[in-house]
Amino acid sequence: MARHCEICGKTSIIGSNISHAHNVTKRRWEPNLQRIRVKIGSETRKIWVCTRCIRSGKIEKA
Repeated sequence: MARHCEICGKTSIIGSNISHAHNVTKRRWEPNLQRIRVKIGSETRKIWVCTRCIRSGKIEKA
């Protein structure tokens, strides 16, 4: 299974590399995920969270 943000659900995006000679190959853009300790309710867990969720304060670090 592909890695995804456990807060917002952000996943990888598929697109194409296009060279100067217009040779086209598939590629993926992965989200910038960090594994952090997060306080969820009364427990703390390590989850994958994208940097945008960390920056916007959607989680509370443990």
